[in-house]
Amino acid sequence: MVPSRNSLNPEDPGILVFDKPAGVTSHDVVAQVRRERGGKVGHAGTLDPFATGVLTILLGRATRLQKYLLGLPKTYVATARLGWRSTTGDRDGELTETGVIPAHLTLPTGEIEQMVPMTSAVKVGGERLYKRAHRGEEDPERPIRTVNVLRAELLGSDAERATFEVECSSGTYVRTLIETLDDAYCEELRRTAVGPISIDRAGDVLTPLEALSFLPRIDITPDQAVTVGYGQTLQADDSLPEGEPVLLVNGDNLTAVASRAGDKMKAEVVLEPQG
Repeated sequence: MVPSRNSLNPEDPGILVFDKPAGVTSHDVVAQVRRERGGKVGHAGTLDPFATGVLTILLGRATRLQKYLLGLPKTYVATARLGWRSTTGDRDGELTETGVIPAHLTLPTGEIEQMVPMTSAVKVGGERLYKRAHRGEEDPERPIRTVNVLRAELLGSDAERATFEVECSSGTYVRTLIETLDDAYCEELRRTAVGPISIDRAGDVLTPLEALSFLPRIDITPDQAVTVGYGQTLQADDSLPEGEPVLLVNGDNLTAVASRAGDKMKAEVVLEPQG
């Protein structure tokens, strides 16, 4: 369900928790919401076309909050097809049945290195890798990233499939994790949470204060909110770490996301501009 033009002011800031279906891109979803709602629309982290689940859609002035949501850890439920291999690590590639069932069903955890898949949207030499993959090209110089797999729990298995719940850092390729089993590929992938934002909230439009509730907050007065709205600084508490984002909250409203620099608190993003 997408909020209609009549239900929301297009410039009202909010974060739509969208349950993306399989077969569409994240860009498709953003375009759909923009058509149906109007105003500025963005997202805070893509999902592969075959994957489903939580897509955080940024509405109106909340598009300014993208950087605070992009780096959140993600939780997935992944189903591995055993005894098969895929050229892309998922069901959209060329599939080959090997009949070899993995000797173990344990995925790596902790800090690991992953080579970016050819099917990713990462740019190499100014061109996205998936465009090269569509032409049948390979690139042995693909970037290698260090990611953190916080948890990889086996939920169940039989002779054909195994299902895992994986909690990992942003930028982790779950299908690449599944490929570490050797004869297996990621048949189904569902993102169930982005940080504290759960699939249970699908269809809801969160306020910026709800969506960023994982950040520390400072309650400010209405007069201070006006000061921040005009781009002026506030006096900072020395106990605050420098450069770390903090919410400036006036009543129930998020006025700005700010950070301390010396003895001043300066807004990085203002959601309630004055005038």
